[in-house]
Amino acid sequence: MDFALFSHVPWPEGTDPKQVYDDITEEFVLGEELGFKSAWMAEHHFTRYGLGAAQNVLASNILARTTTLRMGSAIAVSPLHLPARLAEEIATLDVLSGGRIDVGFGRGAAGSEYNVANVPLEESQTRFRESITMIEGLWTNKNYSFEGEHYKITSANLVPMPVQQPHPPIFIAATRTKATQEFVAGSGHPLLVGVVLDTVDAIALCHTMVALAKSKGNDMAMGQIPFFRYFYVAETEEQAKADTKESLDWNIDMIQWRRTFDFGSEVYEKMEDFRKTRTELPPSYDYLYENRAFIGRPDQIIAKIKALQDQGIEYFGCNYSFGGMPKEKVLKSMRLFAKEVMPAFK
Repeated sequence: MDFALFSHVPWPEGTDPKQVYDDITEEFVLGEELGFKSAWMAEHHFTRYGLGAAQNVLASNILARTTTLRMGSAIAVSPLHLPARLAEEIATLDVLSGGRIDVGFGRGAAGSEYNVANVPLEESQTRFRESITMIEGLWTNKNYSFEGEHYKITSANLVPMPVQQPHPPIFIAATRTKATQEFVAGSGHPLLVGVVLDTVDAIALCHTMVALAKSKGNDMAMGQIPFFRYFYVAETEEQAKADTKESLDWNIDMIQWRRTFDFGSEVYEKMEDFRKTRTELPPSYDYLYENRAFIGRPDQIIAKIKALQDQGIEYFGCNYSFGGMPKEKVLKSMRLFAKEVMPAFK
C-alpha cells in the first residue's frame, strides 16, 4: 500500500495566507520523513475553499525542500489554462524536481471560477478533452500540431521536455458525468478519486471505470487509482471526533456556500451569516464520519484501509488539513499514523 497526502490548502476566516502556505509545506516535508510516497494539492480560484490558485508555484517551493516526495495536482483544472502554457510549467517542474511530478486533471465544478477565467462553463467538457490531448501531445512529440474546437497549435516543440518518459504520470478525475467517465476510460490513464463521494460510491466508481476501460481495450488496475479521504487518527475515537468536527463542518459548509455563487465569491463575506440564512443543510458531521471520512483510532483506521485493500485499492491518500485543521494536530496525527497504522501495510 502506498500512502499520499492531500490538501485543498483551505483559508478560513482569521488565518493568514503565508501561514497557511508555511503549514502545508511543513506537513508535506514531514510526510516525506514519515514515508509518504506523494503529496497532492487542489487548484481553486477566488475562494477561501483553497489557496491553490498557483499550485505549480506552491509545488516548486515544496519540491525545493524535499528529495524523494512526489508532488501531484489533484486536480489541475485544465480548461482554465492555455494548454501549451500548462504543459510548459509542469514540464519545468518535472525537470527541476528530477522527475517527481504526477498530474491529476479535472474539469472542476465551480461556475464562478469559469466565469472569472472567461471560459463558458458549457464548454468545459470539450475544453477538458482537448487540453489534456494537447498537453500529452506536446510532451511526447516533436513538431507537434493540434487543431480542435478551442485550441490550435502548429509544429510546436516544447521547451523543456519533461524528464519522465514518455511523460509525467497522468491521472484524470471523474465522478458522475458519463461523458467524463467515457473520456477517462478511453484515455489509457488511471482514474483519480477525490473526497467528494461517499466511500461506497467511490469504490463502485472505481470498479465501473476499470470495467469501462477494459471494454475500450485499456488496462486500468484498481491498484493504480489514487483514492483520497478526509482523514484523521487519534489515540481515542472521542478525541478524533473532537479534533475534527469544527474543521470538517467548515469544509462541507464551504462546499455548499461557494456553489451559491455564479459570479463573485464568498471571500469578503462571513460564513456565520451564510449559516444563519441558508435554507438547506449539507451532510452532517455524523454522516460524513460514517460514510466519507476515515477518522478514528489506529485500529479503526487500519480496518477501514484494509477494507479498501480488499477491493483492490493500493494507493491511499490522507486529507488531514481540511477546513483549517490546526497544524499541531495535523502533525501529531501524521506521526501517530506512521507509528501505529503504516506498519500494518508493510
